[in-house]
Amino acid sequence: MSHAHFDLTALPQSARYKLLTATVVPRPIAWVGTQGEGGFNLAPYSFFGLMGSEPPVVAFAPGDRPDGTPKDTALNVKPGSEFTVSLVSAALAEAMNLTATDFPHGMDEAQTLGLRLAPGQQVQVPRVQDAPAALECREVQTVLIGRTRIILGEVLGLWLQEDAVQDAEKHHVDTAALDLIGRMGGRGTYTYTRDTFELTRQTYAQWAEGKTEKKD
Repeated sequence: MSHAHFDLTALPQSARYKLLTATVVPRPIAWVGTQGEGGFNLAPYSFFGLMGSEPPVVAFAPGDRPDGTPKDTALNVKPGSEFTVSLVSAALAEAMNLTATDFPHGMDEAQTLGLRLAPGQQVQVPRVQDAPAALECREVQTVLIGRTRIILGEVLGLWLQEDAVQDAEKHHVDTAALDLIGRMGGRGTYTYTRDTFELTRQTYAQWAEGKTEKKD
């Protein structure tokens, strides 16, 4: 298999963005809700992921506006402040996309677009009521590397739609029932998460036994 190599240190930001967002896929979408001086703000980010579970931490990277000023989400998430991450189902894809519109500063996207909100339990920031899952978070650290801003948040609470909870006591979740979507590429391309397959992780002993059996 032959490969093409790109020196990212020698390319402009636009080229790096196009190459990396087309390669690192699929990416889950953080529909981030924050409270600021201008009221509630709701915006989606696909530079997002789960970073651990002890404590549970998520990371997302809100970029700047074209003029270099921080977006409302970055302005609202101050040290130790709260935010929510609503996860996006296929049914909410269009609504999520509309919240990415460059509304004027302080304009409430949820109210403008008629999205229903639900109050938090462990945080004061609401979540999208119709989202199949939502995380209640508190900022623990914000890292700046050049113009890349990474917000790390501890997950304090989790909301899941009831029909996706198979066994609450055993914490079994029917992930497919959430019907989440992810980002593919840069602008406008998404993927479903329903088409899955399973691989069983082996111990070293099982792997070694399998190699022995093949030799025999």
